Amino acid sequence: MASHGARGRGGGRPTLEEVAARAGVGRGTVSRVINGSPRVSDATRALVEAAVAELGYVPNTAARALAANRTDAIALVVPEPETRFFAEPYFSDMLRGVGAALSDTEMQLLLIFAGSDRERQRLADYLAAHRVDGVLLVSVHADDPLPDMLAQLEIPAVISGPRSAAETLTSVDSDNYGGARHAVEHLLGRGRRRIAHITGRLDVYGAQRRVDGYRDALRDAGHPADDLMIEAGDFSEEGGRSAMTALLERRPDLDAVFAASDVTAAGARHALREAGRRIPDDVALVGYDDSAIARHMDPPLTSVRQPIEEMGRRMIDLLLAEVADRRPPASRELDRRQVVLATELVERASS
Repeated sequence: MASHGARGRGGGRPTLEEVAARAGVGRGTVSRVINGSPRVSDATRALVEAAVAELGYVPNTAARALAANRTDAIALVVPEPETRFFAEPYFSDMLRGVGAALSDTEMQLLLIFAGSDRERQRLADYLAAHRVDGVLLVSVHADDPLPDMLAQLEIPAVISGPRSAAETLTSVDSDNYGGARHAVEHLLGRGRRRIAHITGRLDVYGAQRRVDGYRDALRDAGHPADDLMIEAGDFSEEGGRSAMTALLERRPDLDAVFAASDVTAAGARHALREAGRRIPDDVALVGYDDSAIARHMDPPLTSVRQPIEEMGRRMIDLLLAEVADRRPPASRELDRRQVVLATELVERASS
């Protein structure tokens, strides 16, 4: 039997048959051990594992995936320009959580940008060829055609935040409404009464919910929201700067700002300083995400912490469960889940 080991190591990659011969068992038994089947005795499993170790056998994962009608690949699709992906900590935190969840699996992760019509068409062609087992869709806008395309292709998918209250795909999000309420209630508790809000992109459902939380917190405190105190942003730093400038022109008496992201808050801070406003003496400032930006701002930024890495891990857990579900797609629709994770207000010197 020693000749099998020599041939395996010296004459190329060891085969399943060589492992079977070394262990003195059938090829099917080796396959069951490698694939973790419980229908193998402990003694036989030990023989096969010893043969695998002696020969240096490496399972052909591509062949195994093909036999199971799988690719062992997951796509993380970002329908945004690459520049935004690398500029905003939200995306890197999400990627870190996804990567951590996949680290103990054999799944490969593909990062795909689909911010233009051409990129979306290329993605559609790629997915139509069923080159991935499932898709994580991050930063989805209300009119984005990608979720419906995934449903038509019957590709398992999980999105980071629903497109609306009537979302049909499985989603994982943070409590945008509750996070916004906590931010505004904190500012009210500090004696601020003229509280402005710089929104995120309003075609993103999470940004809409933050506006709802802002409005309801003010209303419940007896200070109904003034539309002149709300300015649309886009989650970017430049958007925060221009929105803050517009707010100061309309309502120079404002004494607090709740920004829809830390990046937006950084832009607002620039505009406030250019206008000679001190933070927090003249204007208190609160952001959202609790990213590294919040900790390194001057003064450090009070921010709503959403568990972005945990969101990434939960998305992978749900997606892998959908990939493993062999029922027809119509049967799985009833099991679609909308997971909402709690947020936490982290108080710092800016408020």
